[in-house]
Amino acid sequence: MATSLIERDKQVVWHPYTPQKSMPVQIPVVKGDGTYIIAADGKAYIDAISSWWVTIHGHANAYIAEKIYEQAKMLEQVIFAGFTHEPAVRLAERLLEILPGNFAKAFYSDNGSTAVEVGIKMALQYWWNKGDKKRNKILALNHSYHGDTFGTMSLSERGVFNLAFHDKLFEVIFIDPPVAGTASYAGPWDEIACIIYEPLLQGAGGMNMYEAAALNELLKTCHAHGVLCIADEVMTGFGRTGKLFAGMYVEEKADIICLSKGLTGGTMALGVTACTDKIHSAYVDDDRQKTFFHGHSFTANPLGCAAALASMDLLLRPECQAGIDRISRQHKHFIEKLKADTRFSGKIKHLRSLGTIMAFEIETGRDGYLNAVGLEITRKALEHGVYLRPLGNTVYIMPPYCITEEELQKVYDVIEEVL
Repeated sequence: MATSLIERDKQVVWHPYTPQKSMPVQIPVVKGDGTYIIAADGKAYIDAISSWWVTIHGHANAYIAEKIYEQAKMLEQVIFAGFTHEPAVRLAERLLEILPGNFAKAFYSDNGSTAVEVGIKMALQYWWNKGDKKRNKILALNHSYHGDTFGTMSLSERGVFNLAFHDKLFEVIFIDPPVAGTASYAGPWDEIACIIYEPLLQGAGGMNMYEAAALNELLKTCHAHGVLCIADEVMTGFGRTGKLFAGMYVEEKADIICLSKGLTGGTMALGVTACTDKIHSAYVDDDRQKTFFHGHSFTANPLGCAAALASMDLLLRPECQAGIDRISRQHKHFIEKLKADTRFSGKIKHLRSLGTIMAFEIETGRDGYLNAVGLEITRKALEHGVYLRPLGNTVYIMPPYCITEEELQKVYDVIEEVL
C-alpha cells in the first residue's frame, strides 16, 4: 500500500519547497499521535519541528478533535459578510483579552501570508483614508520572511525564495534588525506608512534572534514619527518564545498583529489580523470608498474558530506553560553541553535558543538555505526516528509542547549522533 501511494503521489502531486528533480521519496503517513508522525510501514518519527511550527499541542489532539466534531454537526461554513456566529465572536473576544497591546478588532483570514497581507493593506489604507497619500512606504527588516504571496514576498528579503519574481515585487525599504543603541533607520520619516517585523525571532530567514531592548527602541522611534508598527507573530505567537506572544517582551506595543500557525493548534487553516481602535476608526466613515475591501471565502470558518478556541483552552492551562518552561530549560542545557563537547569544536556555531526554539549552524564554509547539508541531516535523523528539516545549514528544534523530557532528549541524542 505504501509503495502504491508513493507512486500515485509522484504522478499527480507537487509538494511545496521541494526540488522536482531527484527529489527524496515522500514518506506515506497514516496517523499522528502526540509528538509522533506514524508512517504506513509502522515507523514512528518524533516531529521535532511541529510540522512547520503549527502543531503546538501535538498530532491528533483528542480535545481539539472533539470540539471540531461538535462544531461540524452545528455549522461548518457560512459567508461572513452579513452573518456572524458564536465561535468567531468568542475567539475574537478571547484573543483581544490576551494579545500584547490595546487591540480592538480582529479580522479573519485563512493563513499566515494572508494575515500579513491584511495587516499591510490595513496600514496603507489607514493613511489613504486619512487623506495622507504621501505616507506610502514600508520598512521591513533584512533577513525577514513574511510569506509567499506577492505582497508578502515584497516584504521579505530578496533571496532564493522569491528570486524568480524580484522584478515584480513592490518597493520596500529594508533595514538591519535592531541593535540596542544603534539607529537602524535615520529617515526621512514623513513618507513611511508602517514597519513590519518578526519580533525577536526571524524564522525562515535563518532562525535569527535579536534583543527585546533593541526592538523596543526601534518601535519607540517609529511611533514617535507616526509610523504604524505591524508585528508578524505568525510563528512567534502562542507560546513559542516562552511567553504567550513575543510582543510581551517589549514595552512598546504594535498597532497591528498578524497570527496563524499555532492559532488552531495546527489542525485547521486560519489567520487573524488584530488592530487597535486607532486603525479601525479610520475606516468608520460615510464614504463607502473607505471600506476595507478584503475578504476570503473561508473568512472566520466556524470549524477553524472552534479549533482555535480549543487550542487556546489547552494553551492557557498551567500544565502547558510548565511544558513550555521545561522545553526552554532543556534547550539551554543542551546548548551548554554542545559548547563543552570538544568533538564539535569548529563544526557548529552560533548556538542559541528562545523559549521552545533552539538553533545553530553547521560550519561548512557557506551559509544559506541551498546548503545541501540540511538534506543530509534530515535523511540521517529520519533513520533514527526523528524528523528535522534544517534551513540549509541552520539546524533547529521547535517541538510540540507535549513532548516529554525523554522524547526531547532523544532528539538531542540523534542530533549528536548525526553530527
